[in-house]
Amino acid sequence: MTKKAIVWLREDFRIENNEALAYASQNHELVSALYIYNSKNFDKKREAQKWWLSKSLENFNLDLKKLNISLEIQSGDELEIFSNIKKKDDVTIYWSKIYEPDVINKGKEIRDLLIKNEIQYKYFKGNILVEFQEMTKDDGTPYKVFTPFWKKTEQLYISKSPSKYLKIKPKEKKINFFKKSITVKEILPKKNWYKKFEKYWNPSENDAKKYLQELVDNRIENYSVTRDIPGVNGTSKLSPFLKFGQIHVGTIWKKCEDIKVKKIGYRKYINELGWREFSHSLINYFPEMLKGNLRKDFDNFPWVKNEQFLNKWKRGLTGYPIVDAGMRELFETGWMHNRVRMIVASFLVKHLRIHWMEGEKHFKNCLVDYNEASNVAQWQWVAGCGADAAPYFRIFNPILQGIKFDSDGIYTKKWVPELKNMPKEFLHKPWELEKKYQEQIKTIIGKDYPAPIVVHEEARASALQAFQSIKKN
Repeated sequence: MTKKAIVWLREDFRIENNEALAYASQNHELVSALYIYNSKNFDKKREAQKWWLSKSLENFNLDLKKLNISLEIQSGDELEIFSNIKKKDDVTIYWSKIYEPDVINKGKEIRDLLIKNEIQYKYFKGNILVEFQEMTKDDGTPYKVFTPFWKKTEQLYISKSPSKYLKIKPKEKKINFFKKSITVKEILPKKNWYKKFEKYWNPSENDAKKYLQELVDNRIENYSVTRDIPGVNGTSKLSPFLKFGQIHVGTIWKKCEDIKVKKIGYRKYINELGWREFSHSLINYFPEMLKGNLRKDFDNFPWVKNEQFLNKWKRGLTGYPIVDAGMRELFETGWMHNRVRMIVASFLVKHLRIHWMEGEKHFKNCLVDYNEASNVAQWQWVAGCGADAAPYFRIFNPILQGIKFDSDGIYTKKWVPELKNMPKEFLHKPWELEKKYQEQIKTIIGKDYPAPIVVHEEARASALQAFQSIKKN
């Protein structure tokens, strides 16, 4: 066993239930935590997450200091940085896995490099419940349907879940393996639009625990109902913390299991964790999903290229209040309510018939909780071209969705203040309010708030016709 250890951090910025960090601290005298910022992984793709990452590293560094463990941030290619570590350095490298095909391949390259250079290493299961390789049907083929997948996953995890987690041992002496580190500020996006995020988030392990405790104390019992109502605080908002590993999915599971006899709504929330597991399994067994449709019949779907409509959708100027509210919430906070995510996604791929990959790309750039597996799987689910997907002909009516899930307009008026004076019965179809009444409330449709860029009935008919065209082929 070497004297020194480097724990390579990627998406595991936590003290509790951090197997790699705990194992290293228990078995080595000197421990350094390493984060490698490779700008190629973020360039023009994940701007919102640059902010979350920077703040995560800043906060996690404070937690590590209490344990006498240094956080070193290096900039560059992972292979190049690890190639500078030699056998004479007497160090062991530890890391936790990430379940994205490109990242897995990079991990294999690094493993091969370490073997070649005679560097000791060890890696651990990442932030999922069950390794996707274990999740196959009896005939060895992967699942494409959620329910049987999740039933097996639960059973397998319950049979293997640890009763307790290995704890991190504080070190007597700090070590810096690298001569110089970059600062967290060097990771921030060049444009400061992210500044608004600070009003809504503090990316830390402590905050993740607070969100979880608040969920089980106050919201989980009614979660199956409140999760669909964007105007109330009914969701967990744990997704960005899960993405960056400020909390482990096993920790959430255990907390939910502890209260299941008291809180009936826990089952619905647990199923949300299941969809996350399912998504990771899908992209690893079907990596082609990351670049196109899982259902190949959709390769012939007549998508429409319309930059004007795409930009109006991105900016929240479609003329459909619930859609615009969601897109503005996204830009302001780096997050969007899950029900509204489905509404805005359906609008893009069905009302506008714009390719789902355009929406996926925009979400990738703007979401602090962007998860490659979940994002791609969810977009394909809405578009009807993925696994266990909603049929394409299931077209959300944005008017009825607004009335059903935001009847009082709490959410819509918050993010679309132009409609603050709009009567309740016209809030989700403001163009139907007579012109004289629009003048009275000083909200002219087409001037103060945009008229609909498409007519729902016409857009629906066009979408269904397009869908019929691929069924004939």
